[in-house]
Amino acid sequence: MVAVTNYPSAKGTPRCFFWCALHTFHKYLIHPHATVKSMTIRTIGLFALCIGASLLAGFLGSVPTVDSITGWYSTLVKPGWNPPNWVFMPVWTLLYILMGTAAALVWTSGKPGAWRPVVFFFAHLFINAYWSIAFFGQQDPKLALAVIGVMWVMIAFMMLWFWRYSRTATYLLTPYLVWVTYASTLNLGIVLLNP
Repeated sequence: MVAVTNYPSAKGTPRCFFWCALHTFHKYLIHPHATVKSMTIRTIGLFALCIGASLLAGFLGSVPTVDSITGWYSTLVKPGWNPPNWVFMPVWTLLYILMGTAAALVWTSGKPGAWRPVVFFFAHLFINAYWSIAFFGQQDPKLALAVIGVMWVMIAFMMLWFWRYSRTATYLLTPYLVWVTYASTLNLGIVLLNP
């Protein structure tokens, strides 16, 4: 890796801020020859990044959800095992924290190639967010069913991949897979009950 060393010194300018941020990212999150102190900062930074990205995906998915919950969604015929609406937010918040923690554990495992499954994790967040957009935003349960099917496969594959780097990470993803399996049955039930 090419070291980033010289940065412009125009203090107080947006350009200086950019280079300082780049230097910090390189020094603490990327650079392999880190001190104990910088390794601690690096670990905290990676956990914050992974959990923050997960929660951001959840926030983006929640934007079209809020209005639909009391509008279009309330008019649908739902299967008998559909939970109360208030259950979704705390469950998903916990799951986003768990999945972000799992990704960070893999990233900080110190094993060669650990960044690859983490990239896959970040890519899967787009599918995660798009399910809510497809279901609540576009109001298309059939499209959402296809999306959640893809997401289920990605989670299962991700769990197997994470296992090579951190078994704890795989365990942390287990509630996520269980919930998405349950959500898939809800999605399918809504498709069948609302032709």
